[in-house]
Amino acid sequence: MIRNILIFLLLNTLILSAAELKIASESFEGNEKKGITVFEGNVRITLESDEMNASVVTVYTGKDHIPYKYVAEGNVSFYIRTKSKASYKGMAQKAVFMPGDSIYEFYKDVQLRQLDEHKLISGDEVVVNIKDGTARAKGAAKEPVVMILHIKDRNESK
Repeated sequence: MIRNILIFLLLNTLILSAAELKIASESFEGNEKKGITVFEGNVRITLESDEMNASVVTVYTGKDHIPYKYVAEGNVSFYIRTKSKASYKGMAQKAVFMPGDSIYEFYKDVQLRQLDEHKLISGDEVVVNIKDGTARAKGAAKEPVVMILHIKDRNESK
């Protein structure tokens, strides 16, 4: 039964996104009525060029069995690309992906590096919209958001 739920969940995701979604973990448990599937132990999610790793990932599906939210928790690491081909790599303690909105939210001890622009953002909450390539960040109560930029020397070649 659980295996059938997972297969149905993955097939629906593939049909809608026309891309292969792969979730690998040590174990999973699903509840079709609640629309929740929990993957535990060295979870790795790949979708096209995007990748996310975590200790636990919970996938939420609607009545149509289509995922509308993924929540990754525990030593989250990730690599994502926006529609405009900007590449991000980073770490956080929690990540939420909402595919319908094309939004990634990262929480607690976030380190987000924009690879092609040589930018590093650290904060307590960082949100990236992969559709339009925008990002925003907030610091913790007594910690500021920090952005580090690589500025080319005038003598450096372009």
